[in-house]
Amino acid sequence: MKAIAIRRYGGPEVVEYTELPDPKVGPDSVLVQVRAAGVNPVDRHLREGHLDGLLDARFPLVMGWDVAGVVRAVGGGVTEFAPGDEVFGYVRKDWAEHGTYAELVAAPVRTLARRPAALDWTQSGGLPLAGLTALQGLRALRIRPGDTVLVHAAAGGVGHLAVQLARAFGARVIGTAGERNHDYLRGLGAEPVRYGDGLAERVRALAPDGVDAALDLVGGGAAELSAALVADPGRIVSVADYRVKELGGRYLWARPDAAGLAELAALADAGRLTVTVASTFPLAQAASAQELSAEGRTRGKIVLLVE
Repeated sequence: MKAIAIRRYGGPEVVEYTELPDPKVGPDSVLVQVRAAGVNPVDRHLREGHLDGLLDARFPLVMGWDVAGVVRAVGGGVTEFAPGDEVFGYVRKDWAEHGTYAELVAAPVRTLARRPAALDWTQSGGLPLAGLTALQGLRALRIRPGDTVLVHAAAGGVGHLAVQLARAFGARVIGTAGERNHDYLRGLGAEPVRYGDGLAERVRALAPDGVDAALDLVGGGAAELSAALVADPGRIVSVADYRVKELGGRYLWARPDAAGLAELAALADAGRLTVTVASTFPLAQAASAQELSAEGRTRGKIVLLVE
C-alpha cells in the first residue's frame, strides 16, 4: 500500500510518501480502505518527537489517527461490521506505528462507528478526533441547558465543533476568535469576542457575572484567564495546557470511543452538527498539510484525500 511514513523524528523533510506492506488484521480489528484522513496538530507533534515520553514509536511509523473509509475485511472475532460498511474513527493505539495516512489501516472495532450519512467523505474524515475532543471536553465540563460556556479558539478544528455541540446541549456560547471569523461564529450560534489583551473585559461585557465553564483549546494563558471568569475551577478544561490542573481544572486527552463517535454521527444526521473543511490535500502532500495546520489559523479542518 501507499502510505505517509517517517523513519525518524524531525521536520517536514522526514515525511516520506512510500510503499509499505498491507497491515495485518487482528481478531478484533477491521481492514479499512481509507477515503479521507483528518490532519490534527498532534500529528506534527508526533512527527517531531514531542510525544516520545508518552508513546512508543516503531519505525517506519505511519502517521495519522483520523479515518473515514470502507471496511474491506474483518477479523475473526468481529460482529460489529462487515465488508462494505462505511465507517469513521479515531484510530489511536497505545503505541505509534500503523496510522491512517495510508491507503489501508487495520482499526480496532473500539475505535470505529458507522459514518454519518449527512456528511461527505472529507467531512467524515475530519470529524473523529476533533469531534471526540469537543464532546469529551464538554462532558467533563458538565454542560447543562442554560449554562454559558467560553470556548477559546472557537473557529478552529475542535472549536467549531465544540460551539455546535454546546449549542445542541442548550448552552450559550461565547467564543474567542480573530475578527475575520466573527461572522462565521455567529452563523454557528456563538457570540464572538476578539482574543488578545483585554479579553476578560470583553467577555464580562457579554457576561457580567462571568461564565459557567471554559474550554481551552489554544493554551498560552487561556486557562489562567478562564480562572478569573469561572466561579468553579473544576469547570475549566484544557486540551493545550497541562498546568490547568494546578488551577483545579482538568487536562484532557481525547480517548477513542465508539459510542461517542456514534453520538456525533447521530447529531450530524439530525442536522445539528457539521464539519467545516478548510483545505484538502492529496495523501502525497501530507507534509504541506501539516505545515498549514502548524500555522494555527485554519477555520475548521484540514483533510487528506486518498484516491
